[in-house]
Amino acid sequence: MKRIVARFYRTEAGNEPVKDWLLNLSKDDRIIVSKDIAKAEFGWPIGMPICEKVEKEIWEVRSTIKKGKVEARTYFSVEGSLMLLLHGKEGKSGQDDAIKLAKSRLASHRQRDSKEKTDE
Repeated sequence: MKRIVARFYRTEAGNEPVKDWLLNLSKDDRIIVSKDIAKAEFGWPIGMPICEKVEKEIWEVRSTIKKGKVEARTYFSVEGSLMLLLHGKEGKSGQDDAIKLAKSRLASHRQRDSKEKTDE
């Protein structure tokens, strides 16, 4: 039984950046990243080597792709039983920028979510 359920972050325009990133990976790499996300869903809370907290509300799922040559990271936040997939990135360079983008997307998600609740 899943402890948390992964969902893709959506932009205001309805795009799902992590889903798009996954679809641009090779089939083999997409399977690896998806399995690692599922390990987090079913095993939450889970630590290294799969997950690591990188900021106050941002975690990453680490996946080894490209035949063991590249480490991919899927950044996410957990709210209740929701695992919100915020950003996906290959490689180690630019991690600070990737985390900032994930934080920005989380803030955007929360702002839209609170606006929708007040509009009801």
